[in-house]
Amino acid sequence: MLSQVTDTILMVRPVAFRKNEETAANNYYQKDGTESSDEMQSQALAEFDQLVDMLLKNDINVLVVNDIEDPSTPDSIFPNNWISMHEDGQVWLYPMFAENRRKERDKEILTTLSTQYQVTEIVDLTKWEQKSNFLEGTGSLILDRINKMAYAALSDRTHSQVLKAFDRQSGYEVCSFRAMQTVDGRRLPIYHTNVMMSVGEGFALVCASSIDDSEEKANLLRTLQKKGKEVIEISEAQNNQFAGNILQVANNKGQRHIVMSQAAYDSLDQGQIERLSSHGLLVYSPIPTIERLGGGSVRCMMAEVFLPLKK
Repeated sequence: MLSQVTDTILMVRPVAFRKNEETAANNYYQKDGTESSDEMQSQALAEFDQLVDMLLKNDINVLVVNDIEDPSTPDSIFPNNWISMHEDGQVWLYPMFAENRRKERDKEILTTLSTQYQVTEIVDLTKWEQKSNFLEGTGSLILDRINKMAYAALSDRTHSQVLKAFDRQSGYEVCSFRAMQTVDGRRLPIYHTNVMMSVGEGFALVCASSIDDSEEKANLLRTLQKKGKEVIEISEAQNNQFAGNILQVANNKGQRHIVMSQAAYDSLDQGQIERLSSHGLLVYSPIPTIERLGGGSVRCMMAEVFLPLKK
């Protein structure tokens, strides 16, 4: 039986974290930093380790892989954009917008996974990079694994052509739309779907106000409700604090947790906290350097491991 939540997370421990100039072209959540390169790395590493410690204290299994210095991959801390893992043993590899991010696809990580888990097939979509078409993993795709639905906000990182290929090869039905944010008075695409929505077993957290087209908004909300999700809406201000970048997981006792950053948690009101808490224990950790320079939050840092263990 398919599961929506995993109890095991893959995370990549950074060695040279910094603001990635290539991704800043369309990730408007990234901000400039005044720190030195060493300070950026030191602060990000401390935040990473604190987040991992929090997950482990809540009995959530974490598979930590250490990044390497060469090649330099400033965004390696966000592995969910290049890989997704599935209960049937499939591992999917995805085409990414920034050229320096493509170096994150690490064969050693795949080898590590295959020693512990049953990997039946590698599904490789990376050839789409040759056509400048992209689909950045579970940053672009919000997967409702139980209902075989995929939600995707179209952007420079999420192209309809690759979505159609994913649809054909995966058996998922795709619900696509356009999600926007205000940048210097202009409405521009949000770079990743997982910044503005998350789908758990019984809920969907979504920044519906970011969808300017009324028909697309209504279709998304209607589809989520038809699939049995309690829709919890957040504002664009909360979205800017990464309240949409959350993930429901299980611990090794089967207890549900919802993981988010401290900034995301602090932005929620009491009603939202109570509604989310009915779906799992809210756990959070501060990652201000990673959010400010990387333009992503805790969900981006966690690649879900659904692969079956080797017997």
